[in-house]
Amino acid sequence: MSEGTRGEMAGRNMERKNKKLKWHSITYKRKKLKLKEKFDPLKGSPRAKAIVLQKVALEAKQPNSGLRKCVRVQIIKNGVQVTAFAPGDGAINYIDEHDTVTIEPLRSSKRGTLGDIPGVRYKVVAVNGIPLELLRTGKKEKPRR
Repeated sequence: MSEGTRGEMAGRNMERKNKKLKWHSITYKRKKLKLKEKFDPLKGSPRAKAIVLQKVALEAKQPNSGLRKCVRVQIIKNGVQVTAFAPGDGAINYIDEHDTVTIEPLRSSKRGTLGDIPGVRYKVVAVNGIPLELLRTGKKEKPRR
């Protein structure tokens, strides 16, 4: 069986070769080995509810500078602790400890970090069921407990 088979009866050899070459594609390999479900704290779901444990300020990576406001949260469905970014100006002021927040991944093609915040892969979308953007703009208020 030569590598350059292109004859009339070469269909099976070409199919076998293509099947082997598919595994060189990162997206194909990740999908087939189910790496997202295995290693993702959200277990493949687009969003998850979590409880805020503490507020933290992380330093941005070089060449940027500044403190990025984040929260350390514990995901309710599996107890995994992750750090989530609070996007927007003054958004951290609307998040208190023990609040229930909804987090979703910072969009990156694989599972790494995005932007200049080291080790942060998630962002806060809603606080106590109210979208963070509406709280920031003043269109809604956080419910009193």
